[in-house]
Amino acid sequence: MKKKGTRRGRRKGSAPARRREPAGPSNDGAARPARTRAIDRAKVRTVRARSRRSRVKVSDEARPLAPGASVADLVSSLPDQLAGAELRAVVRAWARAWRDERTVLFGFGAHLVKVGLAPIVIDLMERGAINALMMNGAGCVHDLELSMLGHTSEDVAAGLEDGSFGMAGETAARLNEAIARGHRDGLGMGEAIGADILVSADRHRDRSVLAAARRLGLPVTVHVAVGTDIHHMHSGADGAALGATSHRDFELLTGVVAGLSRGVFFNVGSAVVLPEVFLKSLALARNLGHRVRDFTTVNLDFIRHYRPETNVVDRPTRGSGRGYSLVGHHELMLPLLAAAVGEARAGRLDV
Repeated sequence: MKKKGTRRGRRKGSAPARRREPAGPSNDGAARPARTRAIDRAKVRTVRARSRRSRVKVSDEARPLAPGASVADLVSSLPDQLAGAELRAVVRAWARAWRDERTVLFGFGAHLVKVGLAPIVIDLMERGAINALMMNGAGCVHDLELSMLGHTSEDVAAGLEDGSFGMAGETAARLNEAIARGHRDGLGMGEAIGADILVSADRHRDRSVLAAARRLGLPVTVHVAVGTDIHHMHSGADGAALGATSHRDFELLTGVVAGLSRGVFFNVGSAVVLPEVFLKSLALARNLGHRVRDFTTVNLDFIRHYRPETNVVDRPTRGSGRGYSLVGHHELMLPLLAAAVGEARAGRLDV
């Protein structure tokens, strides 16, 4: 006879039945989660790897270079993935625009000049690979000083401590006088400073981007934010002249951008000013009835910034064209791109 209160139906030797934990509050008042059942992988539906679409192929892989290989060999050997594929796409678009005599607008910040790339840019201008330029105000400072003195780029931290930063008299006088003269003559800032350097006795004027643009008759525009450049601190700075000549350059730039269809725009190292100015010039050109479509934009910098990614790579090319972002140091990437586009233009590189 079974004792009262014992479990019924339990067989001798069998494990005790597992008691189900009810959902609901525990002793401390917290709710108990419902018990989750493990998935049954026996029901997985498989696909055929041979017929599946894949994004990486052995034909995309890099190829080792033999000693003595050319620039064309190097670019061809890069993996056809991510930045390797995008670099080739940029070279392809640039070479096509150069061949078809479309607009190649080359925008750059002062860092490009400071790391010694002016000779590369001038060579591209002389060969027809670049036919319009835009730059920020600091670019003028370093372009002029290298032309006039053969050196540039002071120690900002040391000069800031004793108040001497930006107080180079010759630099400020040359720039402010050239800008004031350009204002009187109805020129933009880029043309005014370029003209000053071109007719000067500067020992190194042949490596000035501004002077080369003036010599070649190429549009070069300078876009300033008042107070950002060292010559703005000096007594010779004329706010009216700064504003008028830079605004005239904005109008000239808009004329360049109006003809950018099937061309290429480069933004090299400007994080704020040039991306904003380019976006407004594009908006103005389209507002005035110019169908600026099917162009390529390229942002080149050693890190990704919000405005270049948005106002150069993304927004301008939505619905038409293509934007690219190449990440790398200017002193490495620009010579590589310049050499590659030269090889592609000459037919020695198939991109």
